[in-house]
Amino acid sequence: MSAAAIQAGPPASASGAGAVNPWVIALLVALASFMEVLDTTIANVALPYIAGGMGVSEDEASWVVTTYLVSNAIILTASSFLARKLGRKTFFLISLGLFTLSSLLCGFAPNLNALLLFRILQGLGGGGMVPVAQSILADAFPPAKRGQAFALFGVAVVVAPVVGPTLGGWLSDNISWHWCFLINAPVGVIAMTLIAMVLQESPTARAEAVRQQQGIRFDVVGFILIATFLGALEVVMDRGLEDDWFGSSFIITFTVICGLAFVLMIPWGLTRANPIIDLRMVASRQFGACFLVMLATGAILLATTQFLPLLVQQDFGYTATWAGLVLSPGGVVTMVMMFVVGRMAANVQPKYLIIAGAVIIALSMYGMTNVYADLGFWFMARSRMLLGVGLPLVFVPIMAASYDGIPPSLTDQASALINAARNTGGSIGVSVVSNVLTHRQQFHQSRLVEQVVPSSPQYQDTLQQVTNYFAAHGSSLAQAHDQAIQWIGAQVQAQASFLGYMDAFWMLMLISLSAVPLALALRKVKLGGPVHVGH
Repeated sequence: MSAAAIQAGPPASASGAGAVNPWVIALLVALASFMEVLDTTIANVALPYIAGGMGVSEDEASWVVTTYLVSNAIILTASSFLARKLGRKTFFLISLGLFTLSSLLCGFAPNLNALLLFRILQGLGGGGMVPVAQSILADAFPPAKRGQAFALFGVAVVVAPVVGPTLGGWLSDNISWHWCFLINAPVGVIAMTLIAMVLQESPTARAEAVRQQQGIRFDVVGFILIATFLGALEVVMDRGLEDDWFGSSFIITFTVICGLAFVLMIPWGLTRANPIIDLRMVASRQFGACFLVMLATGAILLATTQFLPLLVQQDFGYTATWAGLVLSPGGVVTMVMMFVVGRMAANVQPKYLIIAGAVIIALSMYGMTNVYADLGFWFMARSRMLLGVGLPLVFVPIMAASYDGIPPSLTDQASALINAARNTGGSIGVSVVSNVLTHRQQFHQSRLVEQVVPSSPQYQDTLQQVTNYFAAHGSSLAQAHDQAIQWIGAQVQAQASFLGYMDAFWMLMLISLSAVPLALALRKVKLGGPVHVGH
């Protein structure tokens, strides 16, 4: 690919939107993307309600999350080809329509099998929307305004996982778990109607897409290999801890499938003239670094969103509503910072913004390594607010930098790969933190128990003081003694839990710092000018 520069035309021609303001298009595709990303987390807190309502175990109900993630990953690989084949507008509307219809069906599913089938369809529809939304934004705005456009899109992608647990918990507590899915129906119908009215592909863009597709066949083998790799990886990451990892023949089988698909897809993709996904992009300096940074960003975003509410519920006694409110101030900060960073991105090199964001995220995670029982609501909220400052500093510039050097014909593929990185990174992050928590809590508990022995003077002194406390509050001496032993055991478990979370936050801090050397590998991009298309 020769080094060249393409001067971006006016927003109307770039987007194919006619006289429609590109910000209207950006708002609509961001709304649709918000719904899709919301559904990656909204069902998590509803799993106990789904299990109870359908008469199944929570382990069986957790497949509601897994099936969505797997189907979402699979369709990402084909979204580039389908968007070119059908046209971005048509494919986006089909995906949004399938997502909306399947959301409605999920809400009325009569049993778990039906719900899982509809979640697969929902994942297929949702997985096609987000990369195409990014492509639409990349083409709708000139380079000088792309940062601001991606900031609006970033609000949807980064804030949605934060809103998901809060909204899902409130709906499940106060109405019904069915509304975690039914809420998508009216929003989806409105979004479809408005997008159909305002989004128009220009004849030039459509003709170019048709020309590119002439003589190009769908890479069926490549699609199967990449979809199998991503799908099996999602299953292993999502189910590994629950199924005892390699103690389970199920996990071993999917790990082997994942490994074989990975080994076979690389030579296949590199030797095809028109592969389903151009793996050479991932091997390039610019896009490859962006891909890895997005993996880390997805890991931190999803892991913190899932485990911070879990921490305050388990160890601080917060309700589901208050656990969601802990995340809310950070969500507000993220929304504001998205637009601030969107403006900064037009004047500051992406690599510097990413480094600043990674360091701020690392500081947020470092602060959480000092967690202990007497901390209040605002300590947790401030930590999340600091994270809300850092995430946009990484997310917005990485979105813009990832398109630098990518020709227009590969924009859809770049979008699909970046979204695959975010989704896969999220699954890897949740899986890694889950394992760190489980094993380190067990480790710390075993070490603490070694110190809690009846022959210890400290143990006897504590036992006597706590026994006296319960006896002073109305318990008989025998009851007070039993209560004191139970209290000491609970304290050991609580401290082991805190120490496990400290180790998990140390891990997330290291993941965030890994983005710094990757950012340094990024080349400088021309700010507010033509899009560089050479590798």
